[in-house]
Amino acid sequence: MLGFRFSALTDDANLDPFDRLFKIFQEVLLHTAGDVGEALAWLNELDRQYRLTSEEYGMGDFLRDLEERGYLRTNREGDGGLGPTRKMEISLRQKSLDDIFGDLKRAKSGQHKTGFVGRGDELTSDLKPFEFGDALDKLSMTNSLKNAYINHGIDDFKLTQEDLEVHETYSQSQMSSVLMIDISHSMILYGEDRITPAKKVAMALAEFIRTRFPKDTLDILVFGNDAWPIDLKEIPYLEVGPYHTNTVAGLELALDLLRKRRNPNKQIFMITDGKPTCLKIGKNYYKNSFGLDRKIVNRCLSLAMRCKKLEVPITTFMIAQDPYLVQFVEAFTEANQGKAFYSSLEGLGSFVLESYKKRKRKK
Repeated sequence: MLGFRFSALTDDANLDPFDRLFKIFQEVLLHTAGDVGEALAWLNELDRQYRLTSEEYGMGDFLRDLEERGYLRTNREGDGGLGPTRKMEISLRQKSLDDIFGDLKRAKSGQHKTGFVGRGDELTSDLKPFEFGDALDKLSMTNSLKNAYINHGIDDFKLTQEDLEVHETYSQSQMSSVLMIDISHSMILYGEDRITPAKKVAMALAEFIRTRFPKDTLDILVFGNDAWPIDLKEIPYLEVGPYHTNTVAGLELALDLLRKRRNPNKQIFMITDGKPTCLKIGKNYYKNSFGLDRKIVNRCLSLAMRCKKLEVPITTFMIAQDPYLVQFVEAFTEANQGKAFYSSLEGLGSFVLESYKKRKRKK
């Protein structure tokens, strides 16, 4: 029987009993798509196997603390069940950010370097003469005083505008991104859970943009037989449906969302594990799960070229390495002149981050 296999817990002596259990509960809650009752049942089973609790702090204490600290609330349906709060949703995003991008150091809010000098936040190693309008906090005091000493000498020392030098800064840009998440049935095919890591990456990327680049925008959509936008708060509760993979619908919706954004810099991330298998023609669906259907593939390639003309690169994260799937992704990437990564689930997050940061380096 297929299912999840858990390894023994490596205890962290620095965590108190609540924090230790809370980290496990957060992980399980993502696997159950936000079903608190099922998550608690899993946690109880893990407790029986690995003795997560003690006589001093049991599961009842943990559940009480979850409610008192504002992570759980009684369902509004009045069925007596518990549901996650907004505080819990935020904590899940922060945990995903720490898990995936944990090696990053927080920086003050700003934008991304473009590789071109101009008005911006980050200093380069280059200096230039001071001009009217230059920010005084970019002034190089060491070089300015050195120039004053050379130009005027020690006896008649003075500091004039001609002596001043300021640091060049990288020109800053804003970015509008769309993240596409595949929720077709293949994301849980053969008992392999691919949707949970995809959700974690989506939450981590959203939290990364929200905290480090607050002027950037991120739209999120899911695609199966159709495509539709979702809110950030919905990501933890995503579930795979009995869907085929309508990549065309996802790309079309992504372009519609980007069209509403006024930023000149735009990009699409697509996390998927399978080939496109579906098109919607009028009110009917054209589906083919066997091999690469030329009709469906051609529509995908046409959209890839359209995105290229609009200067919207597509970064594809393919969670599969079947030769014929790789062949399709290579053709898709070549048509768009974008990027493709054939990654394991463990490396997916760092690939997203690296691509996001590199995309900012444009004129």
